[in-house]
Amino acid sequence: MSRPATGHQRRTHPGSGRPPLLVIAHGSRDPRHAATVRALTARVAAARPGLRVETAFLDFCAPSVPQAVRRLAADGVRDAVALPLLLTRAFHAKTDIPAVLRESTAALPSLRLRTADVLGPSPLLTAALERRLQQAGLRPGDRASTGVVLASAGSTDPEAGAVIAAIAREWRRTGWCAVRPAFASAALPRTEDAVRALRAEGVRRIAVAPYVIAPGFLPDRIARGAREAGADVLAPVLGAAPEVAALLLHRYDQALLPVRRRIAA
Repeated sequence: MSRPATGHQRRTHPGSGRPPLLVIAHGSRDPRHAATVRALTARVAAARPGLRVETAFLDFCAPSVPQAVRRLAADGVRDAVALPLLLTRAFHAKTDIPAVLRESTAALPSLRLRTADVLGPSPLLTAALERRLQQAGLRPGDRASTGVVLASAGSTDPEAGAVIAAIAREWRRTGWCAVRPAFASAALPRTEDAVRALRAEGVRRIAVAPYVIAPGFLPDRIARGAREAGADVLAPVLGAAPEVAALLLHRYDQALLPVRRRIAA
């Protein structure tokens, strides 16, 4: 009897020529987090038949990044792409993930891991936000009378905060009455404060769009703030939206593009 595979969706022979994709998520004690991440990576694997897609977590969930890397090496993989399942370049992208990847590959000289860019910003993420708002009940005709709170997890990294603010400004130009950034931690305003500020300005309808991948402690804080402040619409997290899956594959392809150009040359 063959041993059941865990932590990944597809295996390919090491010599197939297509480097596996290792998706690295944050992890959470909340079981919804890992379930949502795995639903997303399953959609990625289904969209690219033959691509081996592995899932690993920085904390709380299994497999850990070192475990996933060792499994790739044990299977004879020589080249793989590590993709941070993050929406901004903050501490995890700049420090945690590079450090754990260095440590994981230090004793595995035969395995080359190249790191893809974080997911955001991207028009595909904005499209996923729009999808979630529609699923929550907003109609195209509601746009001009609706203010949106773009609620992210938050970071002490000023670059991450600036990116969220820039996304809000660009999204506002697509016809929303207003789009305001908010943060569940580390920065202000909080979701409830942004909702109340829009209400005080006379905005008729207010929607909260969580700019997060999967459920967990901070997304729950966003939802709680939206409810407490009386938001009219609360969208689900981005989760396994098809646009997010397409973006993962786009970042994977981008990570491999320089190599393909050298081969073509």
